[in-house]
Amino acid sequence: MRSRLASLVLRLTGWTAVGDVPRTGILVGAPHTSNWDFVMMLLVMWRGGVTPRVLIKKELFRGPLGWLLPRLGGIPIDRDHPGDVVRGLVREARSGEPFLLVLAAEGTRTKGGYWKSGFWRIGRAASLPIALAFIDGPSRTAGFGPTMRATADVVADMDKVRAFYRDKRGIHPERRTEPRLREEEQARARG
Repeated sequence: MRSRLASLVLRLTGWTAVGDVPRTGILVGAPHTSNWDFVMMLLVMWRGGVTPRVLIKKELFRGPLGWLLPRLGGIPIDRDHPGDVVRGLVREARSGEPFLLVLAAEGTRTKGGYWKSGFWRIGRAASLPIALAFIDGPSRTAGFGPTMRATADVVADMDKVRAFYRDKRGIHPERRTEPRLREEEQARARG
């Protein structure tokens, strides 16, 4: 039912979904430039028959959204203290059950200096594949690209991420944050 509804909504709004929805791993959703990104990714994933888990700032779980977000796969996260939630997710991912966690690597809808490294750290710690998903407003396309594994070489991993997202602009291209992690600078300083 969700699959047909999602396909209908995408078609009626003029969006095209591309690629296959992964069943297991960490899904990086970028560029994250609009409140509609969550809705769009949910539609694209429902179209593929998957209901993901999505980390969402805890403040959004107040009021009516507090009831709705968990039913859509939302997991509240305290962005200042994410450790307990992340450790719990790594344990769950290692359980062997299908596990797909969506992370907006930019962490915010506004232009920033760095991406959040949670997708890379969780993927590496739990030995999960990292699937790259995108929203591109100018082409009205959303979907899934390549899957990779996090290695000890964060710079090389992020070079692959940057190559994929080079032409992905988001719904509001002026808010896009270039894919880079603080860990890359630390790795370069050590190396």
